[in-house]
Amino acid sequence: MAHRIVVLALDGVYPFDLGIPSRIFGAAGDRYEVLTCSVDGRPVRSNADFSIMVEHGPEVLGTADTVVIPPIAPSCVVRELPPPVAAALAAVRPDARMVSICTGAFVLAAAGLLDGRRATTHWDLSGCLREWFPRVDLDPKVLFVDDGDVLTAAGAAAGVDVCLHIVRTDHGSAVANQVARHCVVPPWREGGQAQFIDRPVPEPSGQSTSATRQWALERLHEPLALTDLAAHARMSRRTFARRFQNEAGVSPGRWLTQQRVARARHLLESTDLPVDEVAAQTGFGSDTSLRQHLHAAIGVSPLAYRRTFRGAATAGAKA
Repeated sequence: MAHRIVVLALDGVYPFDLGIPSRIFGAAGDRYEVLTCSVDGRPVRSNADFSIMVEHGPEVLGTADTVVIPPIAPSCVVRELPPPVAAALAAVRPDARMVSICTGAFVLAAAGLLDGRRATTHWDLSGCLREWFPRVDLDPKVLFVDDGDVLTAAGAAAGVDVCLHIVRTDHGSAVANQVARHCVVPPWREGGQAQFIDRPVPEPSGQSTSATRQWALERLHEPLALTDLAAHARMSRRTFARRFQNEAGVSPGRWLTQQRVARARHLLESTDLPVDEVAAQTGFGSDTSLRQHLHAAIGVSPLAYRRTFRGAATAGAKA
């Protein structure tokens, strides 16, 4: 049975973001079923010069495995949920996965679903969310936050990132990469919102670290130190580290670990290589190091991760 995703369209919705779940999950074949609803089954006023007709009312929210809240215009954001919105969300099953895009985080926060949780929203509205909902552990620098059964994404196109992440989590990187190719989007964007945030004093123009990042991706199996990366970029270590952080949104060391974990996940899913060989090919050096980093990133061991996706692949083949 397909995983049912219900998208709740609210007044002031951004049409682009409203269509992201259908576009991304729809490209995953029959693995997902995407429905769109409003709080009363009536047309929804968008933030553009047109309204949007939806096929369903709030009753479908009670059947959802995942609920997605697309963003609404900042002028429509409120501290307390309007009664119709609160009533619609009350129909969602307790075990349903909740996802917000951009200002959709305000809806989840107003419903109390982000209290004590790490979350994100558009960087330009992070101050408002932090002021209104101080119990939310807000991280405005990332593209999305996966907190288990609640996921929040940054502005606009970050909705693509979080939806691809969900596909990757549910069905593995091979399926997510196929979806990304079909939708002509990158399967994984480097860094976070930090690279898009306005700065009072612009960084001086100069050499980018992008070529060095590509160089490093081709050498993940090698021991790469900050000195090596800076030397390739022909910068001092201090200048390189600062410029890398500004461009990628994370430090060089953290970026390398992220890329190595991503490569390891792909090898565990798509090959029969022993764990120690996967560790060697991804630059972790030993299966112990790989185990520690993979567990820190996604909470499971290499063998458990492989069993999960091999089991899913086998089940899919039999279906």
